[in-house]
Amino acid sequence: MLNAAVKNRPPSGATFEHAVVLQNVVKSYDGTTQVVKGVDLSVRSGEFLTILGPSGSGKTSLLMMLAGFEQPSDGAIIIGGRDVSRQPAHKRNIGMVFQQYALFPHLTVAQNLAFPLEMRRMGRREIDDRVGWALNLVKLEGLGARRPAQLSGGQQQRIAVARALIFEPQLVLMDEPLGALDKQLRQQMQDEIARLHHELRPTIIYVTHDQGEAISLSDRVAVFEGGKISQIDPPTALYNAPRNDFVAGFIGENNRIPARIISHGSPSRLAVSGRAIVSALSVDIAPTETHACIMIRPERLRRVADLCQLPNTIDVVVSEVSYHGDSYRLRASLDDGIDVITRIPNDGTQSIPDIGESILLGWSTEDARAFAGGVSATIR
Repeated sequence: MLNAAVKNRPPSGATFEHAVVLQNVVKSYDGTTQVVKGVDLSVRSGEFLTILGPSGSGKTSLLMMLAGFEQPSDGAIIIGGRDVSRQPAHKRNIGMVFQQYALFPHLTVAQNLAFPLEMRRMGRREIDDRVGWALNLVKLEGLGARRPAQLSGGQQQRIAVARALIFEPQLVLMDEPLGALDKQLRQQMQDEIARLHHELRPTIIYVTHDQGEAISLSDRVAVFEGGKISQIDPPTALYNAPRNDFVAGFIGENNRIPARIISHGSPSRLAVSGRAIVSALSVDIAPTETHACIMIRPERLRRVADLCQLPNTIDVVVSEVSYHGDSYRLRASLDDGIDVITRIPNDGTQSIPDIGESILLGWSTEDARAFAGGVSATIR
């Protein structure tokens, strides 16, 4: 077992308020096209920050620059109070966890864990203590003599995480670490990573395109779009109060309803499907805009019995009903063919409509947001 002085020692970057600071970081591979465009970012010591975005948004390029595998074309990367923009990867004291584990197949589990410690020329007794502590940390005691091929995928990823933490790095980078696991193992490893972060409080920057991982694991999430941070906030703020159309559509499922603006304000009044007059909170809509996109989460769009039950209602016809265990997912269409999604809890409190049935759906004004411009009849 690792002695208490080592186990309770704060990470080396914790003496600084911010473990990582990016200042106007730019990356171009051809000297013309920028894949990362002037990113400014500060990560607090002990924070779990997730970089979330679609393929090609620049998130992996940013991670490679943080790791030292790529150099920024412009700007500065400061880790632990030092500018490491031109420093090679092996001098940055960073732990890395990859999607494909990157364990040495010819070494035992214990030897894999010991490797980063041996590279730092630690004494054998301390190495043995730390290896034992790391195995205990990830609940794999007794497996130190096995080879990676003798472990399950989940066990291999636990060893990869333990190896990234064992030398107490000032920063841990995780690049799609759960992408190779099946759904059940992914959930187990999410729980494991969350537990390790809670116990040890390392500074973690985690890259993924999986929204569920980002929302459940992170203190904050930075949503990338086109090489820039579109919004950075705690998960609840991203989900409940997106600042733009892209974030609202990318984080979770969202209904997107085209509308005509009748009056601007907070909230705005809008016309939906030709005749329904509704209201929604406006987000960055210019006074000259005439059309908007109302976005409402499926769980906030509720079936109502009459027009008085909620302040905003629309008539729809049910086109699809699917069973999801704890709920039923309904797809329904407005008069103009726009589809919306809602969910009815499977708790016996509400009847489940039939396909072809006309129902009334409603929402509270504070649960809907209106963004500038119209959209196509798709749900993301």
